Amino acid sequence: MATERFTFTGHSGVELAARLDMPEGPHLATALFAHCFTCSKDIPAARRISARLAHMGIAVLRFDFTGLGHSKGEFENTTFSSNVDDLALAAQALNARGMGPELLIGHSLGGAAIIAVAERIPQARGVVTIGAPFDPGHVTHNFGGQLEEIKDKGVAEVQLGGRGIKIGAGFLEDVEGRKLDEALRHLKKSLLVLHAPMDDVVGVENATQIFIHAKHPKSFITLCDADHLITREEDAEYAADVIAAWSSKYLDLKPPAPPIGAPEGVLRVREADPDGFLQDINLGHKFFMQADEPVAYGGTDKGMTPYGFLSAGLGACTSMTIRMYARRKNIPLTHVWVDVKHDAMHAQDADGGHSKIDKFLREIHLEGDLTDEQRTRLLQIADKCPVHKTLESSAEIETRLVS
Repeated sequence: MATERFTFTGHSGVELAARLDMPEGPHLATALFAHCFTCSKDIPAARRISARLAHMGIAVLRFDFTGLGHSKGEFENTTFSSNVDDLALAAQALNARGMGPELLIGHSLGGAAIIAVAERIPQARGVVTIGAPFDPGHVTHNFGGQLEEIKDKGVAEVQLGGRGIKIGAGFLEDVEGRKLDEALRHLKKSLLVLHAPMDDVVGVENATQIFIHAKHPKSFITLCDADHLITREEDAEYAADVIAAWSSKYLDLKPPAPPIGAPEGVLRVREADPDGFLQDINLGHKFFMQADEPVAYGGTDKGMTPYGFLSAGLGACTSMTIRMYARRKNIPLTHVWVDVKHDAMHAQDADGGHSKIDKFLREIHLEGDLTDEQRTRLLQIADKCPVHKTLESSAEIETRLVS
């Protein structure tokens, strides 16, 4: 994805720093991402989710709230309401570029802010919360003994995530007794709630309340044993995949016609982990997969190997070819499946040399009230598979009909 530095004016008149992650292909939609309390736009979960959506053609704006990260201003003078205002201004900045956000995503307190601002962003069609509190004041339980100091002195430094950050009394007053029930009842957008049952910062009961108060369409997905900040890479990837799949259902993503010479669109393979072998694979904007190597070969085993994809292409094409022929000839084939095994073998029998060739063992299973003649004919048709023909010039394909 291509990342553009982006700035806009926040609620207090200071410049807020943002990143606009753009698709390298056609731009189909835009998302606005709100990070967790006192975090920044660059936390791993935000980066991974943004990258995944950009691969789908969805641009993502993620920014630092006033006084955080690279944004100007003083955080101690901000409140939950000012965060909501900053989100509304971010949406306005996107509107000015003709990129009004259709998807709103918020992590932790950012999720509560996304719900609160949703009514002010009418073009948005979907809302996603990750580990969000139903009660924005829930965050104050992390302030410990500094709560009284904040109330008495108007500001105090609180240790959060191993660093000190100043919290003002205005923040406490703003979140006290504030609930999201009214905003949820009037959301009028599709809602996806993501939450980890073992979240010890914002309990999962918050997700329950958010889900109960929202109207349909709404979905709830558990993040299993993820932590609150979604720090593990595999948890961030899972959250990104779920959001991407869900948003494709509720956003009107209409990709342009494929380029000349590539009727199925362009298949792009992108390195996801420079320290390993994990690859992100996109075909156009609809299909996303991952390729990898086994752990024994230095990979992380999070996707099929390249040879696995090659075998999948042969098996899928074989099954489709048999089905098309059976349908056209009214053959009572009720079900077909294909097992493919791949290996490299010495080619002495083929050319007398010592090189290796690839061998595919293809086992075809046919179900239905079929005659022997029909079964034999379907076996012959398997060799008409276009992928078979493509591979045949450089690979030996052995096919068996399994009774």
